[in-house]
Amino acid sequence: MEFLTKETFLSKVFNYEQNQEWNYNGDLPCIIDFYADWCQPCKMVAPVLEELSKEYEGKLHVYKIDTEDQQELAAVFGVRSIPSLLFVPKEGQPQMAVGALPKESFVKAFEDIFGIAPNN
Repeated sequence: MEFLTKETFLSKVFNYEQNQEWNYNGDLPCIIDFYADWCQPCKMVAPVLEELSKEYEGKLHVYKIDTEDQQELAAVFGVRSIPSLLFVPKEGQPQMAVGALPKESFVKAFEDIFGIAPNN
């Protein structure tokens, strides 16, 4: 799991300053958790994402963006409520989900959106 700043986001995910069209820069699909330290539902999602980052190691990247610290990134994606979770496949458009999802929902989304299963 990695915390992103604007600079790391531009290089690892999408350089929105240079591109109008979505173009994912990553080598693996990723999920981005837009959160804040004061947000209770965010605190419920954090250990689930930590667990998933281990279960899917080598298959996807798990990124976190602090919306208090990185307000520009939150604004670029129109994040109005948190947690907001951006599912980014290697090909195609990202999909946003809002709210504290249970682990099963993440596993199903990873399978449906990314076509990947956890490491056993």
